[in-house]
Amino acid sequence: MKAIQYRAYGSYQENHVVDVERPQPKDGEVLVEMRAVGINPLDNTFRSGHIYMSTPENLPRIGGQSGVGVVVETRSADFRAGDRVFVKGPGWGLVADGTWREYVATRASALARVPADLDDNHAAAYLAGAGYLTGYLALTEIAKFKPGQTIMAPAIGSAVGMETVQIARRLGASLTISTASTTEKAEKARADGYEHVIDLSTESLKDGVLRITDGRGVDIVVDGVSGKLTGQALASLAFGGTIVVAGYAGGREAEVSVTDIIWKAATIRGFTFRLFAPETIAAANETILGYLMEGALKPKIGRVFPLTEAAEAVRYLIEDRPYGRVIMQVPHPARTA
Repeated sequence: MKAIQYRAYGSYQENHVVDVERPQPKDGEVLVEMRAVGINPLDNTFRSGHIYMSTPENLPRIGGQSGVGVVVETRSADFRAGDRVFVKGPGWGLVADGTWREYVATRASALARVPADLDDNHAAAYLAGAGYLTGYLALTEIAKFKPGQTIMAPAIGSAVGMETVQIARRLGASLTISTASTTEKAEKARADGYEHVIDLSTESLKDGVLRITDGRGVDIVVDGVSGKLTGQALASLAFGGTIVVAGYAGGREAEVSVTDIIWKAATIRGFTFRLFAPETIAAANETILGYLMEGALKPKIGRVFPLTEAAEAVRYLIEDRPYGRVIMQVPHPARTA
């Protein structure tokens, strides 16, 4: 079968199309024919060698943390052939081979049924970037969100930005704010119903938040951007507010005013999935899947690539910063012929 595999750490071109042996399911496992897979910025961080998991022992590695497919063989009572399923597992694409391949054999616990009215690409977009799960855990477990609070999540086109806003709305936030790097992206977001999007090409994040909140600031910031925005995000907090740092798409170095921390009595927390017990993550996944099925969550697709163009697909996500998730379709000649 075809797969995208890293054999060394480095440039986008280390996303190699290779032939590997098709897996065989063991007792309790399910064989899934992958249809569409998502790209997470962490896939790029790992392959470029910029995370602690990027060790020689972790090569070669098949990439990809999530996707959607169809059960073709089962040795588990939980699923039948023909079931459409979400596919993801802890450490996939990082310390274990991931979803960027034609077939995945896995235990049933790594699967969940896809709602019938959700197509493959949007199902893959729901998992890509882990924005919904990040937003839910950051708000409920770390920031201890209460209905009626105000939320800001920068970068409306990104997984964490867009999907945290959707989660916050479903949880009962009184106000949700995001940002866009260009007027074009801000206008797209407003057309999609995101009323409060600060256009950073015309206004600073801090000025925009204070304008929208009549000078009060926001109760919680979930920051998936960092870099130059971190200081602005901290300055936009209300008194006693919390900022959860969940990513660094804008850079790893930040400058902040210490007085913003002191005078606002601010709480600053880092986000990593290692903070949470497996049962906490499982419960969160069940909750947000319920939100998806009731129509409260709207996965957004930025662009779709074939799996064979993985190098360009990852580059597009990281450098072009699209509005929506980047998806790769997995071709199966025997099925499509």
